[in-house]
Amino acid sequence: MILKKLFIIPLLLILTALTACTEADKSSGVGKYGMMDKGTPEYAAISFFDYLYHDENIERAKTLSTDRMDRLLDNYRTNRNFQRHVINLPYDKVEMQIDSGNSNMRSEFADQASITIFFTGTLHNETVQDLRTVNLTKVNGEWLVDEIEADKFL
Repeated sequence: MILKKLFIIPLLLILTALTACTEADKSSGVGKYGMMDKGTPEYAAISFFDYLYHDENIERAKTLSTDRMDRLLDNYRTNRNFQRHVINLPYDKVEMQIDSGNSNMRSEFADQASITIFFTGTLHNETVQDLRTVNLTKVNGEWLVDEIEADKFL
């Protein structure tokens, strides 16, 4: 009996240690640490650009677009053309981050939102940093990208 207890206690300790050391599952959201909620304008904006820069097919970006943006995407036909001619931010590799100082609104009560996104990446082995403001509209309870504002200089 004592021998069984001596065997079970170390086994339980080992299992507890292994369980505690395993990495937790990553949230399905996007953003820093995967903590951005899916129903927010920030999620829609960053997902839209993620599709534009990291997906070969422009159709996924169109799923997060209003009719107006959808027509604009159709005119440029490819992600690369849209990056170069509309956004004016072509990148070889890019990372995007939401401006956290722009989150004072309560998006669950709003029908429109403006989100600023910081872009950091490389083009022809040179670092390029820029930002764009995205205007979103809530359509049937879903946030959709309606407009990408041109560069603003002070």
